[in-house]
Amino acid sequence: MARSLTYIPGTLIDRTFREKIVLVGVQFPGVTPDELDYQLDELALLVDTAGADVVARVNQRRDSPDPATFLGSGKVDELREICLALDADTVVFEHNLSPAQQRNLEKILGRTAIDRTAVILDIFAQNARTPEGKAQVELALLQYRLPRLRRAGGSLSQQAGGIGTRGPGETQLETDRRRLVNRIHAIRRDLKEIDRTRNVQRQGRARGRHREVTLVGYTNAGKSSMLNALTDADVVTENRLFVTLDPRTRQRQLPGGETVLFTDTVGFISNLPHDLVEAFMSTLKSVQLADLLVHVVDGASDHAEEQIAAVREVLREIDADSVPELLVFNKADVPGSRARDLAKLHEGSVWVSALTHENLDQVIAKIGDRLRTNDRVVTLYLPLDRGDLVAAAHREGEVLGTQVTDDHVVLRVVLDPVGVARFIQWRDPT
Repeated sequence: MARSLTYIPGTLIDRTFREKIVLVGVQFPGVTPDELDYQLDELALLVDTAGADVVARVNQRRDSPDPATFLGSGKVDELREICLALDADTVVFEHNLSPAQQRNLEKILGRTAIDRTAVILDIFAQNARTPEGKAQVELALLQYRLPRLRRAGGSLSQQAGGIGTRGPGETQLETDRRRLVNRIHAIRRDLKEIDRTRNVQRQGRARGRHREVTLVGYTNAGKSSMLNALTDADVVTENRLFVTLDPRTRQRQLPGGETVLFTDTVGFISNLPHDLVEAFMSTLKSVQLADLLVHVVDGASDHAEEQIAAVREVLREIDADSVPELLVFNKADVPGSRARDLAKLHEGSVWVSALTHENLDQVIAKIGDRLRTNDRVVTLYLPLDRGDLVAAAHREGEVLGTQVTDDHVVLRVVLDPVGVARFIQWRDPT
């Protein structure tokens, strides 16, 4: 797992062995033992997803992190003895380590010390498939590695001088840092170009007046399974974290006749690394621009409420917390699932089994109801002799239904706010 921190896109990460991992968690004021256990359980699942085995856990209670080693000196010595006894390869901290703390720990422990962010980046590196996904992961990895560059072997080589390079030269560390910075800038330029292409595609979809629904949720909550259930997408699903990194969009018609685009997104997790959020902003724009967020929750999890809060925190971070949200409690088919009870506790929510499709009709009906409350489906009463208005309505929006009366052509049509304003005088039959 630690090897992936030197991941270079286009290369394979060595997975021929499973590293032995010791987990480290610190209980700070305001954190209960149960909360720390939950955090370490989740970290253990991340480690397993990354392809390694947890062989021990080490806990400590502290008021604040030690600036040098995060843990107290006595606990670090104890951790070293545990690693030696178990022949552990790597120590993984639940909390983020500063570059200095990481260096000091590795020196004392005699083995790799990384944090939760590094594990998540490793998983993302393994799962990136498309050029965009690989670029976003590489950007996050480089931003993580940049402050962690350090001297190798205690000495730095000097570049040879030459014409135009007189003077003391540049240390190898400075050279490496400059190369990383240049690569970061290059990737950002590439992602901006991809973002421009996506914006053109979004503008085309906006002209089509199709509503856009984005599936969000904690990692492994079942978003891809929900996409399959809603659209017969036949997307491959696995019971692993962060399987989906690249957005996938499929369409279906709702019972009311509206054509809706459903987009699956990368899963969220508590304390999602900021660099990762920044790197994936072009992908996460589908969340910001959605007409409705279907927030899929693992109804079989004992920590569903905490996961809901974590997802909403990420939505705030990406400025998507104002997008209308529908909570859908998934995995009602799992023995002991609380999906039905949780749906009762959250007004306006609904439960479902994306696997068996139980109660799926209710989910679809709820989505349709929520979209219509956004006041984009309007009824227009157009005079019989105004064929120009009928044609304009077809150009401006998606006509869901047509009825001809003695006095009017009655259209049910999806319009954007500009279209609603343009046709406002035709919404009243009088």
